[in-house]
Amino acid sequence: MTLYTKCILNPASSEEGVRISVMSRHTLNDGKTPDTRLNDQYLEHLQKLGPPAKLIGDYYKRGLKWEEFEKRYLDYLQNPEIKNLIEDLARRALVKDLTLLCIEETPERCHRRLIAEECQRLMPELKVEHR
Repeated sequence: MTLYTKCILNPASSEEGVRISVMSRHTLNDGKTPDTRLNDQYLEHLQKLGPPAKLIGDYYKRGLKWEEFEKRYLDYLQNPEIKNLIEDLARRALVKDLTLLCIEETPERCHRRLIAEECQRLMPELKVEHR
């Protein structure tokens, strides 16, 4: 089985399995207006895997460098509740294809890549593919 990552705006394909949004919110940049482009793009929403609001604000509004964002987000993933979600996700991906979705077009500077890498660290046999 494979854990895929993908931009939530890209069309779904049949081999992706369960499409899971890992976005903290499904709104436009104002943080309030629902982003209707995201309707029906995912089957599950694991909102707690999205970066905390302060971290998002520091990155997008206050110019936090990606390297610091990554460090802080990886620290966030060590929170016991979040770590349990990651472990569950990794176990699920070993038996069924899953696709982690976020708004970023590419995985290089997206937290979905960090989630997938953490899943693979926990379950080294897990295959990860970024689309």
